Amino acid sequence: MTDTSLDELGPVDYVVVEFPAGESSFTGEMTKELVALVDSGTIRVIDVLILTKDEDGSVDAAELSDVAELGELEQIETELAELLAADDVAHLAAAMDPGSTAGVLIWENRWAAPFASAARRSGGQLIADGRIPIQAIIASIEADDESVNQGD
Repeated sequence: MTDTSLDELGPVDYVVVEFPAGESSFTGEMTKELVALVDSGTIRVIDVLILTKDEDGSVDAAELSDVAELGELEQIETELAELLAADDVAHLAAAMDPGSTAGVLIWENRWAAPFASAARRSGGQLIADGRIPIQAIIASIEADDESVNQGD
């Protein structure tokens, strides 16, 4: 991460994936997909945290470097910036259910870095961004399909 000029960074996103108590099934599929995104140059992983929330609400945060067997994730772990602070962990853990485990992933969208750099060099600045939940897109498409079918 430190080899990249700040002027060359692409947009940065995060996701928190919660696994309810007793419902996680780590088959390696997520790791395979994450490594493929990194290897293709689509993203650069900036930070990874594993949060565990006990039944009493206490939270334990572990960095990827704390995991004994990383397998394919070892190549990613060596370049992590470890950006998240204790306040960030508390904020993220507030959304978790007691007894659950969550993975926090922060990444740079390398595919968008050239555009973002060009925008900054042109004097532009990002003033808003967001994410449309896939459920909202599906609902919109289904509603559109329904209105077309009712029009027949």
